[in-house]
Amino acid sequence: MFSYAHPEVIVDTQWVADHLSDPKVRLVDGDLGSQAYNVEHIPGAVFWNFFTDIMLPDGHTNFDTDSWERLLERSGIANDTTVIVYGDLPAAGGWIFWLLKVLGHQDVRVLNGGRRKWIAEGRPLTTEQPTVTPTQYHVQNPDAGLRALHKDVREYIGRTDRVLVDVRSPQEYNGEWFYNKPPEGTERTGHIPSATHVYYELTLNDDGTFKPINELQALYGGKDITADKEVITYCAVGARSGHTWFVLKYLLGYPHVRNYDGSWNEWSRLPNTPIEK
Repeated sequence: MFSYAHPEVIVDTQWVADHLSDPKVRLVDGDLGSQAYNVEHIPGAVFWNFFTDIMLPDGHTNFDTDSWERLLERSGIANDTTVIVYGDLPAAGGWIFWLLKVLGHQDVRVLNGGRRKWIAEGRPLTTEQPTVTPTQYHVQNPDAGLRALHKDVREYIGRTDRVLVDVRSPQEYNGEWFYNKPPEGTERTGHIPSATHVYYELTLNDDGTFKPINELQALYGGKDITADKEVITYCAVGARSGHTWFVLKYLLGYPHVRNYDGSWNEWSRLPNTPIEK
């Protein structure tokens, strides 16, 4: 079995268990709300709320450097901290990984299988908030090249050497749903013209871990999404597509992958953007 292109960016549950007391390691549990975290979480993990810590009220990602430095500092993360990311949602780890890479953080890793696998294995959980010593954090070498903007997406439509990957549910791609329900009011549904659909959870095994590299290669290669092409991923707000970006770039080693974080939340609301169903 071939190894992933960058196996160093994922850790298994045993690795985390062995490093629970490591002062140079910080676990980040990300989710839409704190209910699951408050019930039980991996010891030492800090919680990031997607809505209040990462996103703006309009659904866009907050890339304000000062805001991120404050979040990282109060999370006990310094520039040289090894950050392990995971969550209840399958996309949580890959998305937070992408965000931290955009900000230029050096050592970020995804817990393979996330919270689901940790719990399934009966590993320790706690309700206690970790004792965090605030740090000094300075964003260094941010990489805006990992992001795609709507003008970039327009240039990909209909190209054979470039590919748009829609990772949302089939109902969203087909225009039945706007995110998780039928459209309301002025909400526009469908997909970006020429986008190839590959649902993001197809990259995962039943236990939430990533599928082996040969299965991932077959999944994307079978859709003509190959390493020789430039790729832009998108979903609703850039979270699920951040997960797919991680799979393509770090597990499969594709050299030219960007995540359109504006995604359908932005594209569908811009004037005169083409849409297919």
